[in-house]
Amino acid sequence: MKLVAVVDATVKLPELEDLTLYRSAASIPFAGRYRLIDFVLSNVVNSSINSVGVFPSYPFVSLMDHIGRGKSWDLDRRRDGLFFLPVSSKDIGQMSVGAFPALAEHMNFFERSRQEYVVITNCFTVCQLDFEDMLESHIRSGADITEAVSGETSLKSYILKKELLIDLLHTYRDKQIFSIEDCVKRKKNSYVFGTYEYTGYFAIIDSIQSYFNESMALLDKEKRERLFLQGRPIYTKVKDEPPTRYMVGSSVKRALVANGCTIKGTVQESIISRAVTIKKDVKLDHCIIMQKCTIEEGCDLAYVIADKGVHIGAGVVLRGTAEKPIVLRKGESVSKEDYR
Repeated sequence: MKLVAVVDATVKLPELEDLTLYRSAASIPFAGRYRLIDFVLSNVVNSSINSVGVFPSYPFVSLMDHIGRGKSWDLDRRRDGLFFLPVSSKDIGQMSVGAFPALAEHMNFFERSRQEYVVITNCFTVCQLDFEDMLESHIRSGADITEAVSGETSLKSYILKKELLIDLLHTYRDKQIFSIEDCVKRKKNSYVFGTYEYTGYFAIIDSIQSYFNESMALLDKEKRERLFLQGRPIYTKVKDEPPTRYMVGSSVKRALVANGCTIKGTVQESIISRAVTIKKDVKLDHCIIMQKCTIEEGCDLAYVIADKGVHIGAGVVLRGTAEKPIVLRKGESVSKEDYR
């Protein structure tokens, strides 16, 4: 394959702050059993790319734990494979994909790679982008830089020649262009810009509201089938957990439930991650419950996002709205006294 991939996990998304206090956006759980980075890494390997540089910024322990050496994506190779390339640069734009100061910290990665072209992509666009097809379109067009779009929406994925990227990394300060996204937005005359039209499913997760809306949208079977395609699987870290147990008296309707859970209550229109415990007489409606949460007896929750390891005490009643879901932060413990 002619492509080396750059997965930019440095982009800061302030409107996701409640979910990124202890992790980067790339490792936010999504659709029950996945993390956001799973989708871009799966796009990469499904496009026959076997050399990938993941550029994370602090905090990245959660991300490191999830992707490891890339075994779940068949990227743990002696030649090429997955490279974890943390960055320390402080002049990275808040919403700028492919920040040159960050990439320049690992110039050696690009200089040593054998591939002729580079795809620079992000972790917060969930889609099924075919980078092989995008590269063919880029070469046919004769453009210097090609951007993936869906209608008027940028998917913030870019292809260019590696030698052009290296030149940009050496000269970005003089040219006052600080990222590949910035370069495309400014469209300076010295380069030819092209677009690649993507027609499949996509979701941009850049706020709590978009995270909630796009998560709930996947309860629709038709939308799930547009994202989870046959022949282009979404890979994730494998965990050996037992099947979910649905106990006598439980009721689950229109929900996505991962493995390892124990459910005794009522769940509807909700997404439940791995190893969640939902006890007797609990009612969940339009909730996102992340892994290893415990919800004690008699709770009534609607439009709630509970991050990993949240404990909700007996009898707690929490009611958010579709426009403003309640977010419980990672490891938080909630009792009735907290919401009197």
